[in-house]
Amino acid sequence: MSSAPRLLALHSSSDTLAVAAQSLGSAATTPQVATFPLGRRLSNELLPCVESVLPAECWSQIGRLVVATGPGGFTGTRLTVVLARTLAQQLAVPLHGFSSFLLMARRLLHTDPLLAKRERVWLHQLLPRRGSVVGCYGRDPAVLGGVAELEQPRLYRPGEGWGGSDAQAAAVVEAETDALQLLELGQLAQAADLQGPWAPVLPLYPTSPVEGL
Repeated sequence: MSSAPRLLALHSSSDTLAVAAQSLGSAATTPQVATFPLGRRLSNELLPCVESVLPAECWSQIGRLVVATGPGGFTGTRLTVVLARTLAQQLAVPLHGFSSFLLMARRLLHTDPLLAKRERVWLHQLLPRRGSVVGCYGRDPAVLGGVAELEQPRLYRPGEGWGGSDAQAAAVVEAETDALQLLELGQLAQAADLQGPWAPVLPLYPTSPVEGL
């Protein structure tokens, strides 16, 4: 394997873990990407899955990391964020966290014909008996990747209004495609020479993990 610096992306905001890697600073190179439908097995199989894409003996080549911070399952999101933070700290390399909803919004605003001319979109994920997790996103050429998070995902209780007349879409993770979105944002961060401190990168939990117990 090449000794060139690598970009590593981790996405576990659904039941499917996605791991992607690419030569850092070479967005045109073909990325390595793999998905693993692990569900609750993530805690035991995270490291072997990452190593199947980028072996542990090559982790010293990592020059930048990107990770999806949620919303997602409490355990899955936390584990990949902790792994990314640990690698970034130990390797002294930049780490960038991006909301899984932001990754979906970029994908939808670029590819969905119904949203092609819309400037903003509300993404929503229904939680039975609890309400909906909702976030708002808009086109903004001034921010990294061209799409800004206008309202961070949060829980709206049943009957609580949101969205107005703006476009709306279901928040559905496409693990492989969204991991590639992470790589694209990581390459943009590299081109812009962003610092990427690891400490502020934390999981996003719009709801309490013990709520309703």
